[in-house]
Amino acid sequence: MSHNSQKIGTTRCPPWVSGRVKSPSMPWAFPATEGRTLQLGRAASAVQGRESQKAIPSGTWRSPCRKRQVGELPLMPQIWCLRAYEVNRLPGILCFSGEEEDGKPSVLEHQPASAWKSTFWPEDSDIFHDVTQRNQKLIPFLSPQTGPEARPRTVVLHGAAGVGKTTQAKRTLLDWSEFSQSPLHCAFYLSCREELNHMIPCTFTELISKDCPEMQDDALEVLTQAENVLFVVDGFEELKVPAGVLIHDICSDWNQKKPVPVLLSSLLKRKMVAKATLLVTTRREALRELLLLVEQPLLVEVEGFSEADRVLFFLRHLEDTDQALRALDTVKHSPALFHLCAAPAVCQLLCASLKLLMDGGEDPGLACQTTTSLFLRFLCDQFTPAPGGHPQHYLRRPLKALCLLAAQGLWTQVSLFDTEDLEPLEVEEADLRPFLDKHVLQRDRDHEDCFSFIHLSMQQFLAAAFYILRFPGDSEWQGSTLDIRGVRELFSTEARARNPQLAQAGHFLWGLLNGARARELEATFGCQVSLEAGQELLKRTSEEEEEPVLWAVGLLEVFHCLYESQDSELVSKATAALKDASLHLTTSQDLLSCSFCLQHCQDLQRLSLRVAKGVLPEEEVALELDALDGSVVLNSEPLCLWMDLCSVVSNKNLRALDISRSFLSEPAVRLLCDCMTHISCRLQTVTIFPETAYQDLCLALVGKTTLTHLTLGGSVLEAQMLMLLLGETLKHNRCRLQCLRLGLCSAPTLHWSYLFLTLQFNHSLTCLDLSDSQLLDGGAKLLCAGLRHPTCPVQRLSLENCQLTEACCKEVSVTLVVSQKLTHLCLAKNDLGDNGVETLCEGLRYPYCRLQALVLRDCNVGKRGCRQLSTLLRDNWSLTHLDLGLNPIAAGLWFLCDALRNPNFHLKYLGWHLPSTPWD
Repeated sequence: MSHNSQKIGTTRCPPWVSGRVKSPSMPWAFPATEGRTLQLGRAASAVQGRESQKAIPSGTWRSPCRKRQVGELPLMPQIWCLRAYEVNRLPGILCFSGEEEDGKPSVLEHQPASAWKSTFWPEDSDIFHDVTQRNQKLIPFLSPQTGPEARPRTVVLHGAAGVGKTTQAKRTLLDWSEFSQSPLHCAFYLSCREELNHMIPCTFTELISKDCPEMQDDALEVLTQAENVLFVVDGFEELKVPAGVLIHDICSDWNQKKPVPVLLSSLLKRKMVAKATLLVTTRREALRELLLLVEQPLLVEVEGFSEADRVLFFLRHLEDTDQALRALDTVKHSPALFHLCAAPAVCQLLCASLKLLMDGGEDPGLACQTTTSLFLRFLCDQFTPAPGGHPQHYLRRPLKALCLLAAQGLWTQVSLFDTEDLEPLEVEEADLRPFLDKHVLQRDRDHEDCFSFIHLSMQQFLAAAFYILRFPGDSEWQGSTLDIRGVRELFSTEARARNPQLAQAGHFLWGLLNGARARELEATFGCQVSLEAGQELLKRTSEEEEEPVLWAVGLLEVFHCLYESQDSELVSKATAALKDASLHLTTSQDLLSCSFCLQHCQDLQRLSLRVAKGVLPEEEVALELDALDGSVVLNSEPLCLWMDLCSVVSNKNLRALDISRSFLSEPAVRLLCDCMTHISCRLQTVTIFPETAYQDLCLALVGKTTLTHLTLGGSVLEAQMLMLLLGETLKHNRCRLQCLRLGLCSAPTLHWSYLFLTLQFNHSLTCLDLSDSQLLDGGAKLLCAGLRHPTCPVQRLSLENCQLTEACCKEVSVTLVVSQKLTHLCLAKNDLGDNGVETLCEGLRYPYCRLQALVLRDCNVGKRGCRQLSTLLRDNWSLTHLDLGLNPIAAGLWFLCDALRNPNFHLKYLGWHLPSTPWD
């Protein structure tokens, strides 16, 4: 977009101004924001004068009001920008009612909050007033209870698109006068969305008075006299600037011409108007870059509609209560869609679409299945052909123009368009008329020659449609001559890092690759849908790589895309080569997407799951059995999804499952264990940490012949039942367990005996890892008694950090003499000392000792211990690996070096950091 023709100092009179403004101060309105917003002045200055409160001279002002069209919302009273000499004569911020008396505007005496509540979205004024009021309480400089010294000088309002950040900022401008404690205060509103991006380099004075050039001479005087100055920088994420410029190119000279982004960054870094109060709004994706500029900001998240607000909104717009509650319940089944409902525009779009569906007797479930299905339903509902009619071919060109505009805006990160933006696309405003009439596009409330999509998600949806729609006469891809990248770059991690909006567009693209949805688009608009984009993304990146292009964004994001398609065959095809999956589930949408996709990963062999706190219900949920077939019946939606996800355990190809570091309730564990007992489950390796899982897990694995490796992590305090169950598992005649890892267990010595006595009955367990357990010397003696049994199969043993001392070394030494199978022993992080090492060496010198690797890392081994080991190494023929790391052995190195010179020395590794886990 080129706006070089726009000169600094020219005043662009807004369309609602009636007649010629005679005052040197110019009124103007805010640009459009998320949803419908009130109208305010660009810069508001106010004084609570004590000396003089003279009336406004006749003929000085003209009213900014105009006649409203039918169905148009009333305009918000204006706040006007005043020159310094006019400020000194006026008693505070003037709000004009929009009516004239003898050519002069009347002054409203009510407070700004009252004006807001009575005029903003009149049909839902109470909802919006409550929403903004909640957020206003979080802004300290608007609270009279917060002293000036405790108020942060910078507040950042951040949140998703459409949740009301701009609305909140404008509300703050209204309340600024009410809560300001100084007699002279002024406020400036700077929008990054449209005008600031297209201004030529200017001075800071020209920037803040750009719509009021007569104020340039007095701007410095106003700011130096004002005791409280507020700058609102709205829409920081829309500021177009090369990376790094905002940080490195800083200016403090008011009269030096600089690009607008540089001036704004200088303001935010307090090189301009250092003592001003700053209020900045931004989307989450730009928050990190903003935090590099502002110092010690207070972050306030604008969440939009709360769940209670959404319920109230649905009840109001779907007049039938049962219908409203049914619609709301349907939307809740799609976490991504319910999350989007925090934006009022999406909430209104949903209500309109669902009401139409339910009034026609249709089930709203399909429309709310995914975000794609909802936006497709809304778009097609606006242009549904008459019953028995044909596709409306006249919509082809408008739809093509609309998708082209959306894609161009997506890649250039533009959401507000004007007529100049249409020229490079060879699109005319008339082409977009059908979508303006149906409110898919909407006029900007402040600049009638500008327009935007009803919500950012609608722009992303239509940008995705650009990649699959084909129109008669198209000889080449329409993006080839424009700044629109190919579908591969839509899924590039580098491109997404620069432009986070691409991710949601990628979801919509896969949603539109669903065959039924493609046919609906064709039937409505008479266009053709090509599925080549999906085929392109499923190709391998190169001949050497096995993974498709799509996988570059990460497995979890791939599953989000595939879930959006709701196409089982497509999911199976996309995941055909998937053998190893590692997933971290942090949201309900993660759980939903993974539960859908994993069921179609037939060749999956290894699965690692990490479930964050709050994804699954933590409270107890009763599991009921169906009276007919005995299946589990659940009333909890997350647990239903979890049960679907756990069904992958029954996949005959799955060999390894790791659900460590997960927050699983007891019902969730029982559902998982129920799937493990299925006859088709062929799991060989299981790693699980939640303490609540042990009992159910051991019961599920008793007699499981395929299980060979079991890791029980986490912290176990009540271990008696666990020891009994593990003992029963090891004693079972069908047990084939080879490796058992049990950590952080604080069982009393008596409880350890339940487990160790079973070592004489088991014939498969070759690796035992008890690292970090509170075994103590007493438990170690019981363990050694089990290891000395002739039938004990254990070959590798780890007792790292088990709080052992030299007192247990005699039992260990005897075990080394008796056991003919133990080959690897780790005693790291135990205070054995030189006495303990000397006792161990007695067993190691025995001719029939078979130990090959010994780890004594961090065992307090000193000079005397090194001498004993040096003597041992001359005679021992079996020991090949010895780890003495992190020990005070400096004085004993000479003994070890002397042993190295011996021709009978058989040690291969000395001082090497051996793995503590015996089967690593």
